[in-house]
Amino acid sequence: MSDAPIIAQKSPYPVEVTEGKTYFWCACGKSKRQPFCDGSHKDTSFEPVKYTAEASKKVFFCGCKHCANPPLCDGTHNKL
Repeated sequence: MSDAPIIAQKSPYPVEVTEGKTYFWCACGKSKRQPFCDGSHKDTSFEPVKYTAEASKKVFFCGCKHCANPPLCDGTHNKL
């Protein structure tokens, strides 16, 4: 089993988040509900990353699963 996550897509997922709402970002890349966790990480070393929206706005969740500061995109997908 690889320690590297699966690349779900090489671009971010734009999502309108709601202030105060908590989201669980998929870190393994296996979820069928990208960019969010659906429990597919079971039996892996990955855990979802909790994100609580500070404001209602559009944010860009990492799609490549290799960003340095998950769960938000930092442009790492441009180097893959």
